[in-house]
Amino acid sequence: MVLPIAMGWRHLLFANWPVEPDVVATRLPDGLTVDTYDGRAWLSVVPYLNVDVRPRGVPGGVGFELPELNLRTYVTCDGEPGIYFFSLDAEGVLGVVGARLFHHLPYYAADIDMTAADGAIAFESERRHPGAFPATFSGTYEPVGEPFVPEPDSLAAFLTERYRYYTTGRDGSIRYANIDHEPWTLRGASVTIEANTLFEANGFEPPTDSPICYYSRGVDITSSRNRRWR
Repeated sequence: MVLPIAMGWRHLLFANWPVEPDVVATRLPDGLTVDTYDGRAWLSVVPYLNVDVRPRGVPGGVGFELPELNLRTYVTCDGEPGIYFFSLDAEGVLGVVGARLFHHLPYYAADIDMTAADGAIAFESERRHPGAFPATFSGTYEPVGEPFVPEPDSLAAFLTERYRYYTTGRDGSIRYANIDHEPWTLRGASVTIEANTLFEANGFEPPTDSPICYYSRGVDITSSRNRRWR
């Protein structure tokens, strides 16, 4: 049995693009249904830093850091909402291999540089995973405006307040894990994206519109073990 984990998520950008539901539905495994807001599905690019990654129950301060970049969408399974990841790029071979083997998540090894200066975050990622489609991301982001907690039923809540992820096992079964954390505190974000090929790497047309963006300083989370869906 894989141990549940604990960590912190820091300096997150949620960059969100609306797409037609059919665009997403054709890429989902059987058993998952596209979740929509005002009739639109969403694809989100999320760069951030994992900190103090460790087994749940182990005291803080002994874990490791792991910068990460993911492309995700929003789904339901038998009516239960969650996130489905198309890809997760991360630095650190051991973490990537462990997440693939034990958590059934589509992680890819990447070279990632994440730096903070004058309140802005610069994030660059280059996928280095053997045999994988190339994927790059380069951009800067910083918070703007006043902090807020998303109102229930708002778009911001739809895109961020998710407490479960779904994935597929090697046998094709649906698997999931529950995530526990305090509600998000968000701010608007000023974003400049210089390169983003995550869409093409995952079989989607590249976006042409500007994304709706939010920033969060972060939350501390705990995750359940990854389980097979009933």
